[in-house]
Amino acid sequence: MLSAKSLFQEILDDDGSFALFCSIAASGESQGGWENARIAALVPESQRALAPKITRHGADEDKHGRIFNALMKKRGVRPVPVPPEADYTMLLERGGIGLAHDKLRRDEPLTAEDIVTYLAHSRVTEQRASEQMELLRKHFSDHPELGRAVRMISDDEDNHLAYCHEELLRFAYAGHGRVIQRLLRACALAEIRVHRDVSLAVMDRMGRILGWSRARAILLAAGIHAVYVYERLGGWRRMASLRMPDRRNALGGPASTEPEFA
Repeated sequence: MLSAKSLFQEILDDDGSFALFCSIAASGESQGGWENARIAALVPESQRALAPKITRHGADEDKHGRIFNALMKKRGVRPVPVPPEADYTMLLERGGIGLAHDKLRRDEPLTAEDIVTYLAHSRVTEQRASEQMELLRKHFSDHPELGRAVRMISDDEDNHLAYCHEELLRFAYAGHGRVIQRLLRACALAEIRVHRDVSLAVMDRMGRILGWSRARAILLAAGIHAVYVYERLGGWRRMASLRMPDRRNALGGPASTEPEFA
């Protein structure tokens, strides 16, 4: 039976596919940590109150990267290079979504508009992260090897999503509403394309590692394309809506630490 749970279980049970899964995840989280750290350092004076929350966001992402690396170390497998076609974070950046890395490498203060761009990009990508971790949590929250890490990362991603909603609404009330909606729509439409392409690339690599039949590979690819069609026809709107979250001030405290994972 081809289900999300059985597919993930097969990937997790094999050392090669497990290493690829964790390496891709660790790379994306570490990249997100760097981006948030740079944004926090360059926050304009008018938005300095946001800096601790952005720093917390980056610290969480760094922690997630360490967790995935620790899971590989515990399994006794080494990280593997991330295929360029499977590098979600870099493909978004190359597509002009979010703040350009060239801008973040310069020691020039960002503008309030830059912070809105960052938050809109984060609101979309954190929606995807929250949904993916919720799926893993549904099926593997009690897994002896992954359960605790999955629960912890899922909680963090939900916090990140709540933070993005709350801060974007604050900017919307301050007069940035139309810009925010335009940015969210553009980010969401770009993200669903990148997510489709990365999913196809990852499944192709996983299929070669696990020896999937051509029929199974075609079926999985068809499923990925079907999800994209659904998202393109309107599913993307869930990434572009805003509502006040139940979790208020979700990133208002220090980042949690888990020494056994670090």
